[in-house]
Amino acid sequence: MRAEKGTDGCLVCGSRLPAAERGGPPAYCSRSCQAKAYRRRKRERAATPRPADAPAEVPAASAAARRREIAEAVWRIAAGRGLESASMREVAAEAGVSLRVVQYAFGSKRRLLVESLRLLHEENERRARDRLARLPEPRDPRAVLRGVLMTFLPVDEQRRTALRVFLAYYVRSLTDPELAAVLLHGSHPLEELVAALIRQAGAAGRAGRAAPDTDPRHEADLLVSGVTGLGLDVLHGRRTMAEVSRTLDYHLDRILGPAGARGRRPAAPGRDQLSGAPSTK
Repeated sequence: MRAEKGTDGCLVCGSRLPAAERGGPPAYCSRSCQAKAYRRRKRERAATPRPADAPAEVPAASAAARRREIAEAVWRIAAGRGLESASMREVAAEAGVSLRVVQYAFGSKRRLLVESLRLLHEENERRARDRLARLPEPRDPRAVLRGVLMTFLPVDEQRRTALRVFLAYYVRSLTDPELAAVLLHGSHPLEELVAALIRQAGAAGRAGRAAPDTDPRHEADLLVSGVTGLGLDVLHGRRTMAEVSRTLDYHLDRILGPAGARGRRPAAPGRDQLSGAPSTK
């Protein structure tokens, strides 16, 4: 810190200041005095009344709920106007809070976008697990597989919005490595889950199942990528959900055999197998 105009001595002790090696004259005679000044300013800031619009200290649970509300505002803007419209000021207005609250919760626009995407992953994972838990008993690999794939199709408003948000992030991620790291998983949990269900269907000894030389992972790649593309067609109005459903059943029948047969109940999906984002391959 440099001395204020007209200052001849140390701002803390008043001692004579050393000659400046470069720049303006120093403000303190030693590092000790500089540290004392820092501590004094810190005490003064702590004693200063908070502005009226400053976010109050809130419990951790309330802070998490506030971050979630702000993230939901990012999702609505991204789905309706694109991610380029999600400035911190626009997000604050959409969430019904002050700009200072958004800044306090996330710190920067970059963290706001990245953390909002992480929260969307978590939300989609939770919803996917809830939907799978409601599948009728007894479950067979085909029923679970169909349920998994249908989870990532825009069959309701929540999933339509989620898909539009992921598309907005995908476009941005092409030029933003940090967003790409969050959006695109290094592993392929959805494809791995689909491949595992195909293997289980084969191991169940069902009539009409795919030929022994069928490669479950290649079939999984095709199913996941195909469902993603069909979902985009639904968003654009090029296909209906009924058409997509028939196409999906056709491929499941081709791989696993007719829908009437039953297999053994599969193990519950692992925690990372329903991570939320549609495949972007």
